[in-house]
Amino acid sequence: MEKIIEVRGINKQYVKRKTKEVITAVNDVSFDVHRGEVLGLLGPNGAGKTSTIKMICGLLQADAGSIHINGLDIKKKRLKALKHISAVLEGNRNLYWRLTVRENLEYFAGNRGLSRKDVKEQVEKLLKQFRLKEKENELVNGLSRGMQQKLAIAVALLANTEVILLDEPTLGLDVEISYELREILKMIVKEEKRTIIISSHDMPVVQELCDRTIIINKGTVVVDEKVENLLKLFETRAYSIKLGGTLSVAQEQQLLVKFPLCTYEGSSHETVVNINLEKSEDIYDLFDIFKAEGTVVESIDRTTIDFEQVFMEIVKGEKAYAMA
Repeated sequence: MEKIIEVRGINKQYVKRKTKEVITAVNDVSFDVHRGEVLGLLGPNGAGKTSTIKMICGLLQADAGSIHINGLDIKKKRLKALKHISAVLEGNRNLYWRLTVRENLEYFAGNRGLSRKDVKEQVEKLLKQFRLKEKENELVNGLSRGMQQKLAIAVALLANTEVILLDEPTLGLDVEISYELREILKMIVKEEKRTIIISSHDMPVVQELCDRTIIINKGTVVVDEKVENLLKLFETRAYSIKLGGTLSVAQEQQLLVKFPLCTYEGSSHETVVNINLEKSEDIYDLFDIFKAEGTVVESIDRTTIDFEQVFMEIVKGEKAYAMA
């Protein structure tokens, strides 16, 4: 697939004002974004994800390494490179609060050199697509957070750039609006065929929309893989085991030492252990823990797993998962 963004060996450090301590936020991060794909760029708080996003958007300059957008070096040809990307960043909704919904769309289109006549049909389409038609003459500062977020994404789409970066598109939205926005984004992904980068802690958004995901932890890339492959990989390791009795204190301690991410719940006559095995042979160690005290295994089943569980396993495990 053709590359539209190339990130190579970028680094970013910050110096604490009081202590002068040097903090490395991003450490030798490299990845590609392919034309037409929907990429999830993920990471826990403090992992370096936000700094990476800001460097791609030209809001921060990397201390080392390079970023090319559509073949243009963002350091050498910043303005030309950034013409190929539009972004909706968390806390920066790229809207004018004292303009109406329609006026915002027309104003930001004008900033890109497009006249009202040029974008008339597209504005109408976006107003209907994002269910903003009834609000088109209302001031933005009177809209709900969900309506503001929908408008911000519509403004980004109106720019007609090859790449759209959405940072936490569903953050702070209620369940109904979050679901509605996911459905709108799915429709856009299907119809627009544009390159979209989504950074989110809302894992259903990632699972439903993204083709591939890059996970950054502690300043480095720990995973770069297709979402469906990660789900398949972890699904083969996820088990629910029903025991015919309770676990002893010693067994509980052994489980948490050997499998720190496992969970279990039980009553006086049975216990259910939910566990993800990193390696197939780990199941022998698990059964040795049960066998040592004669605990009866009544059933063992593979369990379904969602992307939120995958993300937590990777981040808590603090290791990259090699794909076959």
